[in-house]
Amino acid sequence: MSEVTLIECPRDAMQGLKAIIPTKKKINYMKSLLAVGFDTLDCGSFVSPKAIPQMADTAAVIEALETEKKNTKLLVIVANLRGAQMACSYPSIDVLGYPFSISENFQMRNTGKSIDESLTLLEEIISLSEKNQKELVVYLSMGFGNPYGDPWSPDIISQWIERLTEIGVNNLSLSDTIGCAMPSDIHALFSSLIPVFDKTRFGAHFHTTAATATEKIQAAFQGGCRRFDGAIQGFGGCPMAQNDLVGNMPTEKLISYFESKKVSHNLNVLHFESAYNNASDIFR
Repeated sequence: MSEVTLIECPRDAMQGLKAIIPTKKKINYMKSLLAVGFDTLDCGSFVSPKAIPQMADTAAVIEALETEKKNTKLLVIVANLRGAQMACSYPSIDVLGYPFSISENFQMRNTGKSIDESLTLLEEIISLSEKNQKELVVYLSMGFGNPYGDPWSPDIISQWIERLTEIGVNNLSLSDTIGCAMPSDIHALFSSLIPVFDKTRFGAHFHTTAATATEKIQAAFQGGCRRFDGAIQGFGGCPMAQNDLVGNMPTEKLISYFESKKVSHNLNVLHFESAYNNASDIFR
């Protein structure tokens, strides 16, 4: 039987909301997600609270989850060296996530740095994560195209992945940041990249409408991808991408697809139902 790794991303679901979710409510929701048994929980970010006010309480959330996490890894997003240093100071944080874009315009909009500056920073974060025995996942933002007119092609993606792997990146998540990916492009990228970069672990971080979710999952899975990010009920989206947010990949769509194909996802379905109900309260 095939098996997939599922990552739940409440941070991505929450970060664009203007109304601040009370910290206690966040913690209770995260605890319900930990009970589901996701491989990884993307639970916060150490970025400027001015840029993302919703994530200003990440440290408090992490501390509350420390004794609850069991077999689920905790991931936080970092966008600068200071954030990476903060993340590395918490023993309960297992994974650092860094957004790296091949779109110069989006990299400036998302992190305030050029691509060259981001590459230099990434080398520092790689060194820091290795020193502190943390995993690092690089999210290749705008991995399937962008609205800014920057050059994009499968060859450009491949060239950047080669460059990133050369400096020590082992985990890469191709990100459909604005929900523009076509199934044909998704399948073509994963099926061509995975055999070439056989020591790299690839993942899929899709933003999508409900109507196009399943075809994106199928295209990635058939292309060889076995690691998928999702957010319950498809809430969220990248607030730095554009004014109209395209939601995250609904986790329930991932579960439904993989169960229909008899692919193991290792989640506790009863606890998932409870977390799903909690999400309706959090995001209403």
